[in-house]
Amino acid sequence: MRAFVFPGQGSQFIGMGKDLAEAFPEAKLTFEEVDNALDQDLSGLMFSGEEAELNLTENTQPALMAVSMAVVNILKSQCGFSFHEACSFVAGHSLGEYSALTAAGALEVADTARLLKIRGKAMQKAVPVGVGAMAAIIGMDLPDVQDIAQKAQSNSAQEELVVQAANDNSVGQVVVSGHKGAVELAVNLATEAGAKKAVILPVSAPFHCSLMAPAAQEMASALADTNIHPPLVPVVANVTAQPTSDPSEIRSLLVDQITGMVRWRESVMAMKEEGVTEMVEIGAGKVLSGLIRRIDREIATSSIGTPDQIEDLIGKMS
Repeated sequence: MRAFVFPGQGSQFIGMGKDLAEAFPEAKLTFEEVDNALDQDLSGLMFSGEEAELNLTENTQPALMAVSMAVVNILKSQCGFSFHEACSFVAGHSLGEYSALTAAGALEVADTARLLKIRGKAMQKAVPVGVGAMAAIIGMDLPDVQDIAQKAQSNSAQEELVVQAANDNSVGQVVVSGHKGAVELAVNLATEAGAKKAVILPVSAPFHCSLMAPAAQEMASALADTNIHPPLVPVVANVTAQPTSDPSEIRSLLVDQITGMVRWRESVMAMKEEGVTEMVEIGAGKVLSGLIRRIDREIATSSIGTPDQIEDLIGKMS
């Protein structure tokens, strides 16, 4: 049994998607559709722009979705790829959940591009630059990191600072998010408690914590105006680590995802418990494949984001 998974922020790089656009007309059309939906030359930025501009979250989010959907559209066209026959579940990491929903037919590409542009802008403006931070805690599991976050928040109670577990990425890799001072204190506490590594991440906002509440409100309004169809296969939601196919539930969970923890480790294990033995990463990079191997080495992984990888997958599935 197979699942398709879709990457989130951190997988972007200048040049992504360019080889796909040059090799496959389906990719070129996908990038043009996203550009038109946003009234922006996003593909030009992706192919040969400035890294700092691509790393702006309002650009990163639709760009990564565009690459994932370019691959999906190539597979559909080149080998009569049928989603409900090719996989049993889809899932994505943070913004990747939007890519997963689009690939499974729950959202249209143009709608998703616009939603992710709104999402990126809303998340960025929810907290002023420099006020928030995120940090990766390596070598500690979720319960221990949650205890450390609670201690850091309690020690910052007079200043009413927030720090929370934001991403449960894999065994021994948890990300915390919140006010900069509280996150820095959590890093110090984790180091003292024996973490292999605890480091502040180069991000522009504290994603997936309660400080993102203003962004959640904006996304609730945007999603209320968006048509969501039942997906062709169940989507494993970030905030519940459970599959769903109900459009109203999907809409609600996408709002909750803005402030909620990305339960990626649990999502992977939930799919394994349902019988999934192979997970194929669709889009830019190999970040999720690496995390999945850390979570459970029994799960076969592969990454599909280049022309050669696409040709290889087509050969395997034909």
